[in-house]
Amino acid sequence: MVEPKYKRVVLKLSGEALSGEKGFGLDENTIVNISEEIKKLQEIGVEVSIVVGGGNFWRGRSAKEMDRTTSDYMGMLGTVINALALQDALEKINVITRVQSAIEMRQIAEPYIRRKAIRHLEKGRVVIFAAGSGNPYFSTDTAAALRAAEIEADVILLAKKGVDGVYDSDPHKNYNAKKFQQLRYIDVLNMGLGVMDSTATSLCMDNEIPLIVFGIDKPDNIVKVVLGEKIGTEVKEE
Repeated sequence: MVEPKYKRVVLKLSGEALSGEKGFGLDENTIVNISEEIKKLQEIGVEVSIVVGGGNFWRGRSAKEMDRTTSDYMGMLGTVINALALQDALEKINVITRVQSAIEMRQIAEPYIRRKAIRHLEKGRVVIFAAGSGNPYFSTDTAAALRAAEIEADVILLAKKGVDGVYDSDPHKNYNAKKFQQLRYIDVLNMGLGVMDSTATSLCMDNEIPLIVFGIDKPDNIVKVVLGEKIGTEVKEE
C-alpha cells in the first residue's frame, strides 16, 4: 500500500474549479472527476476535509453598488450550493460525506462544530466546510486557513484552475514569468504574490501550516501531491 505524505488535509477548491470549461455554474463531469480523486485519497487512509469557494455563482467584491456585507453573504450561499453538489457526487460513489455550514441551515447541513468535524474525519468521512467562516469581509481562503488550524490539518492543498503553481507575474500575460518551487510565507506577503489574501497567508504563517499550490485542470494532481510528488509550489516556513 502506498504511504501518503499527509494524514489529514484541507483541500481548498475554488468555485471556478467546479465550473469546468463553462466558467459559471457547475459542470457535472468536472465534479465527478474531482470526487473520484477524493475517493482515492480516502482509500489510502487520508482524512479529507474540503473548503469550497463560491465564485462560480457570486463574488462578494464584484458588486460595486451593493452593501458589502449583503454581497458577501450571497457569496456564502454560493459555497453551500457547491458543497451540496460535491456531497451528492461523492455519495454516489459510496464516499460518506458530511457538509458543515458556518451559517446554520439545519435542513441541509450540520452546523460547524470543531469536535464533530474531527470525529467525522477520524471515522473516515469526508467533511465539506461551507459558507466560508460565516463572516463577511473574510474570504474562503481565510476560512481554509482557519479550519486547517482548528482541525490540526497537516497541509492545505490549494487547487487552482488555469495555473500550476505560484509565479512572479501572471504567466498568461508574461511568457517569461518565473515559477517558484518553494516559498516562505513572508516572501508571499512581501512580494505581494496572489496566492491567498494577506489574512489567510498570515494565519497560515502564524500557525505554521504548509500550503501547496497546484493546478486542478488535471484532477489526479490531488492524489500526486498527497503522495509527495513535487507538483506546483510549496509554501512554508524554513
